Amino acid sequence: MNYNKKSIEDIEVAGKRVLCRCDFNVPTKDGKITSDKRIVAAMPTIQYLVDKGAKVILCSHMGKPKGEWKPELSLKIVAERISQLLGKEVIMAADVAGEDSKAKAAALQNGDVMLLENTRYIKGETKNDPELSKALADLADIFVNDAFGTAHRAHSSTAGVADYLPAVCGYLVQKEVSIMGKALANPERPFVAILGGAKVSDKLNVINNLLEKVDTLIIGGGMAYTFLAAQGYTVGKSLVDNEKLDYCKEMMAKAQAKGVKLLLPVDTAVAASFPDPIDAEIPVDYVDCTAIPADQMGLDIGPKACAEFAAAAKAAKTVVWNGPMGVFENPTLAKGTIAVAQALADSDAVTIVGGGDSAAACEQLGFADQITHISTGGGASLEFLEGLELPGIACLQDK
Repeated sequence: MNYNKKSIEDIEVAGKRVLCRCDFNVPTKDGKITSDKRIVAAMPTIQYLVDKGAKVILCSHMGKPKGEWKPELSLKIVAERISQLLGKEVIMAADVAGEDSKAKAAALQNGDVMLLENTRYIKGETKNDPELSKALADLADIFVNDAFGTAHRAHSSTAGVADYLPAVCGYLVQKEVSIMGKALANPERPFVAILGGAKVSDKLNVINNLLEKVDTLIIGGGMAYTFLAAQGYTVGKSLVDNEKLDYCKEMMAKAQAKGVKLLLPVDTAVAASFPDPIDAEIPVDYVDCTAIPADQMGLDIGPKACAEFAAAAKAAKTVVWNGPMGVFENPTLAKGTIAVAQALADSDAVTIVGGGDSAAACEQLGFADQITHISTGGGASLEFLEGLELPGIACLQDK
């Protein structure tokens, strides 16, 4: 995939109607937004378009209404928040690409901003329905994709509309593509990737793809125990994906053949059972990964593994991290994840954190401003690391 895409700065937007796909899928409770981080992240692109005199038409999904008009998933509260941040009224459309949207889009003046209703209120959105794509395109002259979190989906508002309009990226997508694209295509070395999370099956293609690119691959989290089991160790009651043992053996053989250092945890935090509730206090012991008792389960990497993983991260010039090292929602079992986050914060390398739990860990621990880039897309950043083409990026014009 070509990562060198045209952005809003490469196209004339003054006086043009610009349909801008954002990620306003924000968490809400009792009709109020509980975190406006995604809205704030979209503001540089919106502000640029306003300042340049574009007629701005924003669109996004929220939640999973599955083609039904659910009032609790209306974007009206998003329009109100953008109005506050912009210091000017955001016009709210009563539909997605219907009569109200058409009338309001046609009446826009330069610098005006309007927001369409939740794109997933329309059944055709997630099916990339050409009729909906064309209806959205008819509202505008230019398409801007600034929603990296949905770039791996071929939906009408993320990719289909680009069949009918010139398409470029906003600042958020530009940053994602340039930083992550460079890290994967032409990284400063040594290049270290750290993978965590529960299941090997979630990261099959990521592991395979990264072994083609990295100097060191570190595997922690629940999936480390499947690798340890594949080496012939007994791992007690730890999470093991028995169907993936042969795959793990193949990947270890591939690492050896490619001269890639594959690091697995040397020690682990063990407990008699998984914490229930997840944040409950539980007694843990630390044992070598070669000596996990039969009645115990591994739930986090141990102190020796923390030190070894941190040393590898600090010696790197590029580090990509995706997935926690243990059950990080539990304070007792978060030490491995904290150690990795701390190592990235202390590193002089280009540090990239994939979305989801790792991103949440960096935010919660206060390390976010010490990381080069925290991806805004969980599924999208994973597919990026797999080397897959992302429809919402592929549809944009190349520079």
